[in-house]
Amino acid sequence: MFSTEERIAQIVQVLKEQVVQDTVVPRNIRRAAEQAIETLLDKSKEPAVRAADAIVLLEEISEDPNMPMHTRTIIWEVLGALEQVQ
Repeated sequence: MFSTEERIAQIVQVLKEQVVQDTVVPRNIRRAAEQAIETLLDKSKEPAVRAADAIVLLEEISEDPNMPMHTRTIIWEVLGALEQVQ
């Protein structure tokens, strides 16, 4: 079982490696993923608050018609993982 901070670290790693660093992904989507990462790493807030803020950012871009399908799948998986953070 992972701690909340370990789960957040895993989510950040997935966003960095599979969205932010993927040059096929449109820039606005990569930027939103970067903002979500910054939000998740802001230790001044409770983990659940950071997760909720990141969910808002990622849900906004999840419907972007320019998003590649593999990236959309990753975003959905990340959203599911974030919803489990308490």
